Amino acid sequence: MSEESIRNYLASVEGRLAADGCAPRWEDWSGVPVLVGRRADFRMRWAATNLHLFTVAAAVPEVTVPVIDAFTTQVLAYARKNKGGLPVGMQTGVAAFPVLVGDRIDPAAMAWAEEKQRNQFACFARPVVVDSACGYVGMYRGKPALGRAYASHLIEKGARYFSPRG
Repeated sequence: MSEESIRNYLASVEGRLAADGCAPRWEDWSGVPVLVGRRADFRMRWAATNLHLFTVAAAVPEVTVPVIDAFTTQVLAYARKNKGGLPVGMQTGVAAFPVLVGDRIDPAAMAWAEEKQRNQFACFARPVVVDSACGYVGMYRGKPALGRAYASHLIEKGARYFSPRG
């Protein structure tokens, strides 16, 4: 897949985020353009909590475990800082989809993204690795013990935002 195809994929994610009320915008993170979308949802079944969901996507030349791990940490810090409202853990939580798109993917990075949800106190991340060369999207789609109440919501949003084509 070409650079143009990567841009088209990110544009399609931007459109899906907009359609879901995430108000996507492009930001500059140290010279790297990143797509940022955000929404907040409240459910009584989540113990009456408000979940702030951030999606941050970028194109990179190569995805390795250290790259997706560092990006995930950066996205969670950004989400925690920018969510507003009550502090995390006080009837509010943060979830994030750190998304890296590229055509050179280390298989270990794909496996890392699919392995599990990454958790911090009242913050959950489901890293997404998109192999633009073959159109494969790798992410955790399970229901972990910690954060299980939000799992169906995150699975549904992940399927909606990151389908490989179109």
